[in-house]
Amino acid sequence: MLANVSNNIGLVPGGLSGVYGYRRELAGQRERLLRLAPASVLGGASGAVLLLVLPGTVFKRVVIVLIVLALVLVVLQPRLARQLGSRRGTGGALLLGCVFAVGVYGGYFGAAQGIILIALLAIFLADDLQRLNATKNVLASSVNGVAAIVFVIATDVDWKIVGITAVGSVIGGQVGARFGRRLDQRALRGLIVVVGIVAIVRLV
Repeated sequence: MLANVSNNIGLVPGGLSGVYGYRRELAGQRERLLRLAPASVLGGASGAVLLLVLPGTVFKRVVIVLIVLALVLVVLQPRLARQLGSRRGTGGALLLGCVFAVGVYGGYFGAAQGIILIALLAIFLADDLQRLNATKNVLASSVNGVAAIVFVIATDVDWKIVGITAVGSVIGGQVGARFGRRLDQRALRGLIVVVGIVAIVRLV
């Protein structure tokens, strides 16, 4: 649990770095973020509390399945989007429920949370993948931020791990934003799949 807690806190500065890097793509998304962010915050807080009271292996048993499912959704997103057609838009209650559930997962375990989020957003919302990636950054940062507050208050933290993770994640957030926004949607989708496969290999 100590490693999960410290890693989560260390990712907060990196998440904020990614949000800043994608600030141009966030233009015009205020209403969407105000609708979705509370679900992420509530989910993240719930997941953080669950981590404090449940065995740390609960999500490890299903995380690989979740990532594989998310990658399948990313690959099939264009086809699924066409099938949904006019029903895509704000996402409604179902998207809110999914965002909350991903927040619980992110607050508890967190690995590849962003991949699962971007897959859901791309299915439910009719928007450019780069803009949805910016939305994902804000939602994931909200989850990590509220979970970090819970952890700092309620449990021990390895601040050395936090510092190392924070430095790497901040650099990664800026590099990812700088190069990621230059990719077209197909290339970005391919990059997401590659990152997901690497995450699966590491977890196995």
